[in-house]
Amino acid sequence: MRGWWQEIAGLVLPLACPGCGCPRTPLCEECAGELTGREPRRVRPSPEPAGLPMVFAAAGYEGAVRALLLAHKERGALGLAGLLGGALAGAVRAALAQVPGGVPGPVLLVPVPSARHAVRARGQDAARRVAAAAAGALRRGGVPARVLPVLRQCRPVADQSGLTARLRLANMAGALGVVPGAERLLVGRTAVLVDDLMTTGASLAEAARALCAAQRCDPAVPVVPAVSDRPARYGTVAAVVAAPVLAFGSSRGPARHRLAEPTRRPGRCSQ
Repeated sequence: MRGWWQEIAGLVLPLACPGCGCPRTPLCEECAGELTGREPRRVRPSPEPAGLPMVFAAAGYEGAVRALLLAHKERGALGLAGLLGGALAGAVRAALAQVPGGVPGPVLLVPVPSARHAVRARGQDAARRVAAAAAGALRRGGVPARVLPVLRQCRPVADQSGLTARLRLANMAGALGVVPGAERLLVGRTAVLVDDLMTTGASLAEAARALCAAQRCDPAVPVVPAVSDRPARYGTVAAVVAAPVLAFGSSRGPARHRLAEPTRRPGRCSQ
């Protein structure tokens, strides 16, 4: 009910950019540029949880990017899924570039599952919606891709917001698993874990553990090369729309890493 009501409401109510509030536009070009105007890069939280695969992000989680993600996830701005999916597709391409020798067969985008109560409260599964949009963008760009939602929560978990990195790890430990019977869809295939946001990496590390248990691989090693007559085994990489700005650089160093400013065009709405 909530999803179609929100889509109809967006057609009849006054529009404003969810990134900056600019009136009479569903999304201004400046805010769109904040999301898609940078090259996706590898991100590493600090502290980095054990078992975290290589993660690539399209943008830093601040300003307009943060506002757009929250509008889609918490306020049901479903029209943003295409833009967010395009940004995620760029991060997926960056992750796939780390696989030596190319990727055999279609790419499997595996969303990190949200808590069931959160999906019910929001009326949608935001990460899965963005993953579907990303798969479509990849296919249009010539990369065979499909969404494979094979991860599920095996036990209840607490709300992650407000928890420290250590408590988030403890909260997620052993919480995810692969749907019974889905292992055969994963063995020998390239799976990319996808989510809209990485903060501490606890959810992605647990998702990688569960996925690699089914794939019989090491979550920290994206590819095990072929040896003699043994075929190569493909592990897990991850891609997200956004991550904390500090995760884009060496957060162990003394200086704060700054992302390069996206290209800006004159005449855009500024708040």
